[in-house]
Amino acid sequence: MSEKKMTSSRRHHLKSLVLSIAKGLMEKEAAQLIVDRENYMAENCPPLSMPSSTADLQELCKKLHHQIDTVDEERYDLQSKVGKGDKEIEDLKIKVVDLIGKFKKPALKKVRMSADQMLGALLGSKHKVSLDLRANLKQVKKEVKEEVSDVGDWRKNVEDKAGMGGRKKMFEGEA
Repeated sequence: MSEKKMTSSRRHHLKSLVLSIAKGLMEKEAAQLIVDRENYMAENCPPLSMPSSTADLQELCKKLHHQIDTVDEERYDLQSKVGKGDKEIEDLKIKVVDLIGKFKKPALKKVRMSADQMLGALLGSKHKVSLDLRANLKQVKKEVKEEVSDVGDWRKNVEDKAGMGGRKKMFEGEA
């Protein structure tokens, strides 16, 4: 099955036809929108007749305020409905992306870094990082045992040599 390729002149001609049809449709839609707006205004906003007396003028102001409040409530309700719809659309878009699973794990490149460079990249350049592990260790002082150079009981010395089943005596004695 080989598809025939469209020539560029044919493609250009079709594109211009589609654009001219779309332009005509948009002009008709704009004209219809103007007519619809005029019809709506004629229905909902009758021509304003200015009353001559102050009481009639106050009554007209109260009526206009009431209409403004009604329209404002409708606008608020519609705005909240649109906001809910937009939020729902965003949630559905997120669900679609999750279901399709378009997030592919990028192939990571091997980077040679020393431990100091890695810590510097993680912590930022503000922190002076050095990987001298011995510097972080606790300092432990050796306890000096005081040996008593006391001449003790000779029996104790014999018992010490007899430890480990007599093996200690064997190692020390034959040396």
